[in-house]
Amino acid sequence: MTSILTNAQLITMDDALTVHERGWLQIDDDIITALGSGTPPSIPGAETIDCNGDFVMPGMVNTHCHMGMSVFRGLGEDVDDRLYRYILPLERKFVSPEMVRAGSALSALEMIQGGVTTVADMYYFETEVGDVCAEAGLRAIVGQTLADFAPPDHTNFDEGFARVEELVDRYTGHKLVTPSIAPHAPYSTGRDVMARIAQWSADHPDVPVQMHLAESTLEVNWALENHGKSTVAVTAEAGLLKPNLICAHCLQLDDADITMMSEHQVCVATNPRSNGKAGRGIAPVEKMRNAGLPVGLGSDGAMSGNTLDLFSQFAPVSMFAKLLAGSRKPLPAVEIIRMATIEGARVLGLNLKTGSLEPGKQADLIRISLDAPRLHPIYDPYSALVFAAMPTDVTDTMVAGRWLMRDRRVQTLESRRVVADALQIAGQFKSEMRDIDQRA
Repeated sequence: MTSILTNAQLITMDDALTVHERGWLQIDDDIITALGSGTPPSIPGAETIDCNGDFVMPGMVNTHCHMGMSVFRGLGEDVDDRLYRYILPLERKFVSPEMVRAGSALSALEMIQGGVTTVADMYYFETEVGDVCAEAGLRAIVGQTLADFAPPDHTNFDEGFARVEELVDRYTGHKLVTPSIAPHAPYSTGRDVMARIAQWSADHPDVPVQMHLAESTLEVNWALENHGKSTVAVTAEAGLLKPNLICAHCLQLDDADITMMSEHQVCVATNPRSNGKAGRGIAPVEKMRNAGLPVGLGSDGAMSGNTLDLFSQFAPVSMFAKLLAGSRKPLPAVEIIRMATIEGARVLGLNLKTGSLEPGKQADLIRISLDAPRLHPIYDPYSALVFAAMPTDVTDTMVAGRWLMRDRRVQTLESRRVVADALQIAGQFKSEMRDIDQRA
């Protein structure tokens, strides 16, 4: 099957940041085979799609998410102790394979509509998340979470490792889904378990590791009080600071931490909207990138950041960097789009497959309509994307040569059923929350 997209503004995100203003792109099966400007090739039998001058760019890469948690979106927003009052009790009572599947399907639907084609996820019952992503057609890294705070799918770390092994057995070699091991955080696993995970990782070098790192003062204080050093140093001492580690958040860092992370060649997923909304701080994104650390954008879970598209992350990550520096210069718009595409793919170890529009790469791409008046005039396409575009401007989403959405209609999920399943669970949550409030 050959498809040719014509009359597009191709934003390639290749090394030269090539933009073809009157561009065309050829797809054979699941691979981008050619692209350029001007008149496209004439290939008998090929499907030709006129993009009407719209942007066509790489699909976006969400480097940190908790897909199953979309059913917690907006719950107890203004309650100071909502984590202990509502979230943890609800998780212990209701998180099940069925709930995770329903929440993950709602997340997949949202991300496809918002132009996300690749996601890194970590939560519980992660085989369900992998199944949803495979069915929806998303490219995904799915990480089974390990923790010591009575998680809903394992009572001890041996059971947690067994779930990791099950995930690896199911998805090793899958075209779209990559299994991952996901220790929750240093304080919620401990140094000895991190060392065990590091050894497991050494025995499974093709399996990425995902972990929250330096996210909160609680974590920093745990490291200082128990080990007399930073949380990054404790992670390094355990042997887990390594090139296949995807570190989420990374707010509480000093210069020595950043240097250590760079020396160990770890990767970072920053979540500006979630962190800002929680008042936890601003990640030193400029410092990390200047030190050579690849940094991608993540939405975090919908419980924390509410939306799972990356358009919602663009302005916050840019503005936070500018506020830290007191200047407009940090993180120019083109760098934000780089973080959302090719740099995010590098964070996940997928940059040879996706993240840019180049011959030989997977056909993971999105089309963005320029119909909205708020997008005009366009002096700089990157600025338009970062500060004016919205998820609803995405009209078409493709992964591995397969259209997941055409003309705003998702092809791979039954939208009404997905939303109905999530609302049924929300009804159970509301009833339990009323009981919690009455008991209090």
